[in-house]
Amino acid sequence: MQEFTHYFLHLGFPLFIAYFFYKREWKKVYIILLATMLIDIDHVFADPIFQANRCSINFHPLHSYFAALLYIGLLFFRKPFSIIGIGLLLHLATDLIDCIFTYANCPTCLIDSPAESLVKSISRFLNIK
Repeated sequence: MQEFTHYFLHLGFPLFIAYFFYKREWKKVYIILLATMLIDIDHVFADPIFQANRCSINFHPLHSYFAALLYIGLLFFRKPFSIIGIGLLLHLATDLIDCIFTYANCPTCLIDSPAESLVKSISRFLNIK
């Protein structure tokens, strides 16, 4: 379920947003939303590049709380910047949901994660574990 949710939110939900909120230019908007996945380029600077169960939130620079504030700021600009902001925030939300899934399945896996307290708080609020 975790993988399906993750990839649906990265690939399917942007299509829903593009088609239902930007009908006239949905293809262009969908491509922009998909292009925001380039945010994951910051993963190549991690050591190791891939680590199972690692929570991206506040671990990678483009997935940080500070970056999220900048992405929120993009929402107040004209297209295409507002669309880019939507895509980047959707990406962070998707990764955060992935972290919550990981925590629900393995609470000790997020120990020492920069987003551990955020994930724990959200999980408690949602009554997960």
